[in-house]
Amino acid sequence: MSAKFLTTTAVAALIATSAATSALAEIELGIYGGYQTSPHSRIEGTLPNTGDYSELIGWEGKPFAAPPYYGLRATYWRENNSGFALEWTHAKVYGADDSALFDRLEFTDGLNIITVNYAKRWPGKWNQFTPYVSAGVGIALPHVDVTPADPADGGRTYEYQQTGPAARLTAGASYALNDNWNLFSEYQFTWSQNDADLEGGGDLSTRIITNSVNFGISYSF
Repeated sequence: MSAKFLTTTAVAALIATSAATSALAEIELGIYGGYQTSPHSRIEGTLPNTGDYSELIGWEGKPFAAPPYYGLRATYWRENNSGFALEWTHAKVYGADDSALFDRLEFTDGLNIITVNYAKRWPGKWNQFTPYVSAGVGIALPHVDVTPADPADGGRTYEYQQTGPAARLTAGASYALNDNWNLFSEYQFTWSQNDADLEGGGDLSTRIITNSVNFGISYSF
């Protein structure tokens, strides 16, 4: 079952549950893109022929290359301007250029981060601008795309895997176009632990951080 299907189903469930909870509540649906990078991290594991390995990888985000970086968020705002959200981010990292052991080393369809967030906003703080912050925890569900340089270490791994826990922090501000539509910009940080099984019996473990500046649009009802 794909990450996209799981996320779409979860968003729909959140909306249905929230709408039934209170007619006075506000639901906000948002979509965003932006510029995403990832700092260096170490990959470790075991390969059938090579044995134990460890490499420092300088990840590249390439947010505008297909498939692009983007995210979806559904937020249930309560009357006290705190709320809960379900968020899915399709981030990406490429690392083969820094690896002597792998011809292909990437999570590009994507490094899917799915979290449940707690959010707080301050409407009217700066006229039509509303600052907000949120924090969330969840899972990493990346598309693992890895090929060892040595064929004796296994073939290409090309599949979605649930690889470990994830977390995110967000701070930004929205601008009200009218009663329903808003533009927003934000900084977002994500952390994920990724322990992947590789074709042929190997494994790979790495912690990946992303930093992004997002720009998006949302609709409230």
